[in-house]
Amino acid sequence: MMKDFYQNKSILITGGAGSVGQALCEKLLKYNPKTIALFDINENALFHLRQKYVKNPGEKIRFLLGDIKNFDRLQYAFKGIDIVIHCASYKHVLECEYNPLDAVETNINGTTNVIQAAINQGVKKVIFTSSDKAANPSNTMGTTKLLAEKLMIAANDYGALTTVFACCRFGNVVGTNGSVIPLFKKQITESHKVTITDPEMTRFMITQDEAIDLVLKAGFLSNGGETFIFKMPVVKIGDLADAMISRYGTAQKEVIGKKPGEKMYEEIMTEEEMYRACEGEDMYIIFPQTCKLNYSQYLGYSPVSGIKNSSQMPVLSQEKILHLLDDAGI
Repeated sequence: MMKDFYQNKSILITGGAGSVGQALCEKLLKYNPKTIALFDINENALFHLRQKYVKNPGEKIRFLLGDIKNFDRLQYAFKGIDIVIHCASYKHVLECEYNPLDAVETNINGTTNVIQAAINQGVKKVIFTSSDKAANPSNTMGTTKLLAEKLMIAANDYGALTTVFACCRFGNVVGTNGSVIPLFKKQITESHKVTITDPEMTRFMITQDEAIDLVLKAGFLSNGGETFIFKMPVVKIGDLADAMISRYGTAQKEVIGKKPGEKMYEEIMTEEEMYRACEGEDMYIIFPQTCKLNYSQYLGYSPVSGIKNSSQMPVLSQEKILHLLDDAGI
C-alpha cells in the first residue's frame, strides 16, 4: 500500500515552499513519514512555513534554505534521505523565453546536480515533476523540462542501479501560484477586465490534489525510467474566462494574442512515446527507450491506441469548469 511505502521514510522536496511542494508536505504528513525536508531558495516562504508548522508534533518537518544549482548544498541536504521529490524549477513560459540561460541553469544543470547528489548519498528514489509542455516543446521551458526528463531516465543506467529515477507529467495545476486562474480572478474582482491570449486556446487542467496523487503514485509504483501521466480534462481558455466571470462578477474580455513560446494546444505524449506506453483507467505510463528493467507490475495495463492533443479532445462545459474550480476549492 502507498501509505506503507512512505511510512517512516525520510523525504526531501526540492521547491518545497512552492504550491505543489506545500501540498505534497500536507499529504505526506498523513502517511507518518520519519521526516520531511522542505528545500527551497525562497527564504521568506520558508520562514512563514516554519511559523505554520512550529507546533508540529514530533518535529517531523525540516526547513532547508538552498539552491539546486549549488551541488555541495544538495550533498549535505540529501544525507540520510530515502526519497527525493524534485519540484524546484522555473515554470513560467514567458520568463523562461526571455531568460533562457537562467532556465537552463536551473531546470537542466540543477536537475543534474539533484541526480548526482542523490546517487552519491544513496537516495532510494527520485521523482521528477515535469510538464505536458515537455511533449513536442515549442518554448524554452518545455525544452528544458524535456531534457531534464531525459537526464532523469538515463540516470537509472549510470546510477549503478542503486537509485530509482522516474518522472511524472501534468498539465496546468488549477489555482497554483502563477496559473491563469488566480490571475483571472484578480482581474475580474479588481480591474473588471480579463486579458485572454486566445479564446480558442486549449489546455489540460488538473487539480492540485490530483497532481499530488500522481506524484505519490509515481513514487510508489516506479521501477525506474517511467514517465507517469494522469488522464486530464481539457479547458478552452475563453470558456474558462466566461465561467469565472459568471462566478466572480462582470468583466470585459480583451484578447491580447499568444505570448512568445505559447502553443494553441498542448500534448501529453508524442507519437513516438505512444508506441512504448501503456494505459490504465486513470493514467498513462511511458516506458524508457534505454533502461532494460522489469515492468511486470504493469501487465494489467493496455497498449495506447492513440493520443490526441488538447485541441482534438472534448472541452469541459462552463458548468463543469465551475465544478473543477469547486473541486480545487476556488
